Amino acid sequence: MQKTLYLFASGRLKRKDNTVCVESEEGTKYFPVTSLRDIVVFGEVDLNKKLLEFMQENEVILHFFGHYGNYVGSFYPREHYNSGYVILRQAEHYLDPGRRLNLARKFVEGALANILQVLRYYQNRGKDLAPYIEPIACLAGDRLPLCGNIEELMAIEGNARAYYYDSFNIILEGAPFVIKGRSKRPPADPLNALISFGNSLIYTKVLTEIYKTHLDPRIGYLHATNFRRFTLNLDVAEIFKPIFADRVLFTLVGKKMIGSGDFERHGTAVLLKESGRRLYVKELEDKLQTTFYHRRLKRNVSYQTLIRLELYKLEKHLIGEETYEPFVSRW
Repeated sequence: MQKTLYLFASGRLKRKDNTVCVESEEGTKYFPVTSLRDIVVFGEVDLNKKLLEFMQENEVILHFFGHYGNYVGSFYPREHYNSGYVILRQAEHYLDPGRRLNLARKFVEGALANILQVLRYYQNRGKDLAPYIEPIACLAGDRLPLCGNIEELMAIEGNARAYYYDSFNIILEGAPFVIKGRSKRPPADPLNALISFGNSLIYTKVLTEIYKTHLDPRIGYLHATNFRRFTLNLDVAEIFKPIFADRVLFTLVGKKMIGSGDFERHGTAVLLKESGRRLYVKELEDKLQTTFYHRRLKRNVSYQTLIRLELYKLEKHLIGEETYEPFVSRW
């Protein structure tokens, strides 16, 4: 089974025969390249062209984060699976306003449906979340189908997420942290820091999975395809952020696994320390390796596999085999 290798310590990353060698103050470790799906780098790591060629040959993506856990960029090796046919279909769906709007609406539809699933889960456990569920359900059921352009879709999603983030204080009642609205650059409190960090990881998770398909990550639908390097991963991540990133947040904070000592303030920004990032990625990886019964496939699959399956569904939509419907969690 392939895994994500997270590098927190500073050091050197190099090729050693058919392994990736990591040299740091924590010692020297070797990882068979065939065991790696991708590498996420947080520390100050030196590497050379020989290593990048090795990564390209073995289809391993590197994702780089800054010192404070902010996403910097990715080494996206030459595409091995890109299909000219699929890329043309992607472009056709983007250039046709109706088809683009339809796909963009599906991503928002999936995002709001999974947000509602999260809220109903906690409502069934005694949390008074009706003041948040009702307006989001109204946006999803009444307003979303009437949207006539991408800007209206983005506005509805933004309004829904504003209600959703306000609900965090009810879900996490009794926890040491509160959120006073969403703040991104910079995050103004620990909950915003966790949201930003988690979202960035989900973006990279989806990007890695796109690399294993025929899809081109540069052509998105909800997020405009422009001079930004990648957009399709941002679209698909909207579906998964509530059921991956937010559930990890609720576990870490709700069970008091993470505390004020795992954050630090830099001016107006509140950021995760390394200890907090380590806690987060462990919980996320545990979640992604969890399996559930997939009703359509009639077998158990992992949440990690679920991301790839979602991309296959999108690919089938683009080539006209099957209408795309976003995944909605049963949780």
